[in-house]
Amino acid sequence: MRVLYLDLGMGAAGDMLTAALYELLDEDDRKTFLARMNDLGLSGVTVTAEQSEKYGIAGTHMKVMIDGAEEHEHHHEHENHHEHENHHEHEHHHEHEHHHAGMDDIKNIIGPMPLSVDVKSNALKVYDIIAQAESIAHRTDVSMIHFHEVGTKDAVADVTAVCLLMEMLCPDKVIASPVCTGFGKTKCAHGILPVPAPATANILTGIPSYEGRIEGELCTPTGAALVKFFADDFGRMPVITAEKIGYGMGRKDFECANCVRAVLGYTSDMNDSVSELSCNIDDMTGEAVGYAVNKLLDEGAKDVFTIPIGMKKSRPGIMLNVLCAEADEKKFTELLFKHTTTIGIRVSKHNRYTLDRRYERIDTAEGSVTVKISEGYGVKRIKPEYEDICVFSDKTGASYDDTVKSVMDSRNG
Repeated sequence: MRVLYLDLGMGAAGDMLTAALYELLDEDDRKTFLARMNDLGLSGVTVTAEQSEKYGIAGTHMKVMIDGAEEHEHHHEHENHHEHENHHEHEHHHEHEHHHAGMDDIKNIIGPMPLSVDVKSNALKVYDIIAQAESIAHRTDVSMIHFHEVGTKDAVADVTAVCLLMEMLCPDKVIASPVCTGFGKTKCAHGILPVPAPATANILTGIPSYEGRIEGELCTPTGAALVKFFADDFGRMPVITAEKIGYGMGRKDFECANCVRAVLGYTSDMNDSVSELSCNIDDMTGEAVGYAVNKLLDEGAKDVFTIPIGMKKSRPGIMLNVLCAEADEKKFTELLFKHTTTIGIRVSKHNRYTLDRRYERIDTAEGSVTVKISEGYGVKRIKPEYEDICVFSDKTGASYDDTVKSVMDSRNG
């Protein structure tokens, strides 16, 4: 199983996670990544990767320039009647006129981006984690949460960058160390706040974390949200045969090397373990079943499928099956009871063999298309992403099969 391990002993920030994952790409994919980031349509934003060194360790610093000035993520605090500016120990301070953007504005920024449906969906889910945490911190409705423009573009760049890199690297499992938050106090217009800041602390609920020995704010809201969304498990690094190791550097210097370390490799197990949850249903409409299936997939199920069956008293019904990570059994059990009428769920364990997966962007006459490349065990399969093919078919008027053939001819030609 291909595993990504994130060493968060010096916290987590969006730019540091981006840089660490970027280092795991080969040279061609690095160029592709930077080209795609600079073609997102974020006005005035330029993303570059710079070599950096901390205590003799070579790594990458990911620089986001907005209108020629380097920016860093800020607290996404709820809009107040007075202006306030916050900055983290990983970041530095700029003077700006403050404007605000709500979740609808974030959706309007991310929606048109030339990224896959999954990347954009994941980016919005990360933002939703931040908004939910802010709403708890300020005891207000999520609809009232606003993000500062001073942090909007660079934070959007960080979030979409990590989501894109996760798609390109396509690990089977992401494991993170407990998160070091730092300790002490941080200053904002609300006054002096404890570290981690309230929103960050809310995001880290349910995640192992500790303050460490560095005084200062090491974990930002964006970094915490990205880790919460992508990490499947937390703990010490398992036995991994490492392929690549990446170091994402922060700007500030501490007594320890200020970096996130990412390790990509294979676990000693040749297969992957999953749980299968299944239940029989005969009293739900097709629409309700379809909604449940989509909700389960949206929540990260590895697969969801239905099988027509015959039930008691000759009633037709369906068997609803959900495949998930063993660690997610409780989560999907609760979702099944919530979104279906079942009163009982069966659980079984399975080992499975999977091909390694990665994504590649292909340029065609109609535009760019994402293809998924799966290989291992002596085979290699290449398949264009369904959503991209649908868009191209609608655009050109060609059939689905003809569009697939055209895309594959472009790749091979």
